[in-house]
Formats: sequence, structure tokens, C-alpha cells
Amino acid sequence: MARAGATSQQLLVGRIGAAHGIRGEVRITSFTEDPMALLRYSPLATDRPGLAITILSARPAANVLVARLEGIGDRNAAEALNGVELYVDRALLPEPEGEDDFYHADLIGLEARLADGKVLGEVSAVPNFGAGDLLEVRDHRSGDTFLYPFTRQVVPEIRIRDGYLVIEVPLQTEIGEEEPD
Repeated sequence: MARAGATSQQLLVGRIGAAHGIRGEVRITSFTEDPMALLRYSPLATDRPGLAITILSARPAANVLVARLEGIGDRNAAEALNGVELYVDRALLPEPEGEDDFYHADLIGLEARLADGKVLGEVSAVPNFGAGDLLEVRDHRSGDTFLYPFTRQVVPEIRIRDGYLVIEVPLQTEIGEEEPD
């Protein structure tokens, strides 16, 4: 799903990575459920002022899209775009269909609670460093942030309309120590 972006009206839908080949193609990591959907939202806003990206064509390759972009015709131009984040106006995206459907951006700002109602803090980000989505929760009292795996087991309840989600804090064990039954 799309992630929170530059403004509350824009959602991060992809990130340009390394150049692919010598003719100006780039690798794009898509954050959409259907990676090819990025073509429907083109031109895309970016995190670089004044730069918009139009995807002319794309094809799936491993975990990325390999794309040809308007105005990019060689490897040097493609390399200059490495790391550029791609955004789409939220109004262009379909509304989530079911109660369990949402955009990651909808989670930002939700209160994070334990099952007993104790407040842990507020969801400040939904990062993914390659091993799956995480919830970053900021404790307002201390300012500390904590990362929790964004799985059904750890986050069993999401109440977007009510402004909170429930976190079941995983038990921590020492290496070699078994979890209690």
C-alpha cells in the first residue's frame, strides 16, 4: 500500500533506484499493491522541487519495475535520479474497499495502545528496510521511538475511524533462552 508522503494529500508510491543499462532506464521500487499501477498515475510528483516524472513504459523484473522515463535517454541522466521518491495525489487513488483495507498513510497519527488500553504513543512512520513493514511508534513522554513488526500477530486490531490501533508487544528473550509457555 502507499505510504505517507510529502503532504497529507500525497502518498509515496515508489522510489527510483539504480540505472538499468546504458539507455536511460531506471529501476523503480513500487509501494503499490500492483506495481504496474504506477503507469496509471503518471506523471508523478517527486521529492525534488519542480521535478515531475512521466513513465513512458515499464516491465516487471525481480522485485522492481524497469522503466523508461520521459526525457531520460542515457545512463548518466538515469543515475542522477537514484533515490528520487515518487508521489501521487491521494484523490487519484481508489478509496479502500473493506474495513481491513487502508493505506499506510492512514496509520500515521493513530494512537498505539496495548490491549488493556495503555497508550504506547503515536504511529509516526511505516518503514520497510527490506524484511517487511514495521510500525514506528513515538512515545510522547520520552520522545523515544520503538519499532514493531507490522503483522497481524503484533497488530491484531486497527481502528482507523476510532483513531487507534492495538499492539501486542512481542516477548523478548535472550539468545538461547526459550520463551515461557
